[in-house]
Amino acid sequence: MAGVCSGMKQIYAIGIGLIGGSLAKDIKRLDPEVVIHGISRKEATLNEALALNLIDKKATLDDIHKADLVIVSIPVDATVALLPTILDKISDHTLVVDAGSTKEAICKSVEDHPKRRNFLAMHPIAGTEFSGPSAAIDNLFLGKTNIICEVEKTAFKLQEKALKLFEGIGMRMRYMHPVAHDKHIAYVSHLSHISSFMLGKTVIEKEKNERDIFDMASSGFASTVRLAKSSPEMWTPIFKQNKDNVIETLEEYINNLIQFKALMEGDNFEAVFKEMKDTNHIRDILNGII
Repeated sequence: MAGVCSGMKQIYAIGIGLIGGSLAKDIKRLDPEVVIHGISRKEATLNEALALNLIDKKATLDDIHKADLVIVSIPVDATVALLPTILDKISDHTLVVDAGSTKEAICKSVEDHPKRRNFLAMHPIAGTEFSGPSAAIDNLFLGKTNIICEVEKTAFKLQEKALKLFEGIGMRMRYMHPVAHDKHIAYVSHLSHISSFMLGKTVIEKEKNERDIFDMASSGFASTVRLAKSSPEMWTPIFKQNKDNVIETLEEYINNLIQFKALMEGDNFEAVFKEMKDTNHIRDILNGII
């Protein structure tokens, strides 16, 4: 499988947490001869990544002119700020990819950059609630969808290399406009995280008066609030960049909650049953996806 990394032997990972670290592991498995260089503002992160064999060497931004591939997996606000500088520093043959959960602001930040052709905007739909180098796992992206935005703005030869690599890792490609991506992802990802955070908040506040509440928590509760363990440092910028779409999604969600509450207040449990029965259709939609 080493051929999937052909022409991309010097790889620089800016951000070596769950996504960057997992990509590094998968790429290294495909081609053990690849050299992974880690870049982070925190020395402790680099030391941990070295100890976990996620990276082979430490590096700085001034080194990326030697890169064949630069993987940017840092909070989306940091990506917007840093991406133009990254493109300033790379060589003409370097490919830069980002893994941000929002795409419109990131794409706009480099839309007029002279090296826009060297950048490919992507969002691999994969992850866990954990963060940092220790969160990196093998095969995180196997069978997962990788959304590619504005592929036509990336040099064709670099597109080919990137898509060959992503397919080698086991990802399925889907192409989408950045605006459409941000609108849809607000429903299927961002709303889920807000729901989890707020459910966790509600139960924590209630637990102050009812000490046994967590003793009675079921696996259903644990799975529902799993995302509440996600990094606020990562998710606050995502909500900020996708504010309008997230607010629109929240309004619809809140209206559904109010309607459900009203049905219960009116003892209309036939309608409550129908609401849940109709929503069971989500099983058919998600069958084979999750």
